[in-house]
Amino acid sequence: MKILLPTAKEMNLKAISNRPADRSQETQKIVQELAQISAADLAKHYKIKLEPAQKEAERWQALLKEEAVTYPAWNLFDGLMYRQMTRDKLTEAQERYLKEHVFITSALYGVINVFDAIAPHRLDFLMGFKVNDSSLKAFWRKHFDRAVQEDELIISLLSSEFETVFSRSIQDRMVRLKFVEETDGQHKTHSTISKKGRGQCLNALVKAEIQDIEALKELCFEGFEYCESLSSERDITFVKMMDE
Repeated sequence: MKILLPTAKEMNLKAISNRPADRSQETQKIVQELAQISAADLAKHYKIKLEPAQKEAERWQALLKEEAVTYPAWNLFDGLMYRQMTRDKLTEAQERYLKEHVFITSALYGVINVFDAIAPHRLDFLMGFKVNDSSLKAFWRKHFDRAVQEDELIISLLSSEFETVFSRSIQDRMVRLKFVEETDGQHKTHSTISKKGRGQCLNALVKAEIQDIEALKELCFEGFEYCESLSSERDITFVKMMDE
């Protein structure tokens, strides 16, 4: 079983640094390609001003020279979803569960464990970068598929940006978790609800060491409970009742 997480744009550079990262050939190829791009062209790709683009160019050079400081992946990423997660004072059982089952899908590093060492970078699958004349999604697809092809259960806490890196056959096997707030009989969901729900749900998955769908449906966390009427075989919905 694997639980898949997206990356986040926000990064916490005050996190405790880590050992040097082990990088795949795919990661090396991306670094080599992007390190050749000028700050001016990076600014166009990133749609940012030249000064912050220069900082990104320096990061790519540090990655190329293997001089970049690295951090445990889920400590470096610090978006809203990640800030909901319990990332310290873990028990041995929780650490073991995370190492065995919880993985991040990265446009630079591939499918990596939450504890794997990575360096700060700016890259996602919606940018127009190409590697070997392929989009990043096409470049990574077979490697992403291979990372989960032996897993009987694939739990997706991903957005469509990350899910569609996988082939259709893998996507069809995913069990997607969705999060909804209900007020006066009206259901509401948006990115904030989804991001908070994903992080809070991961805490519950880890704490209960969930291994199957039936146990997953029994979870209650931060006011969320499984809702059968809004769920299907491949879409599991949790609803949180809000005060009127």
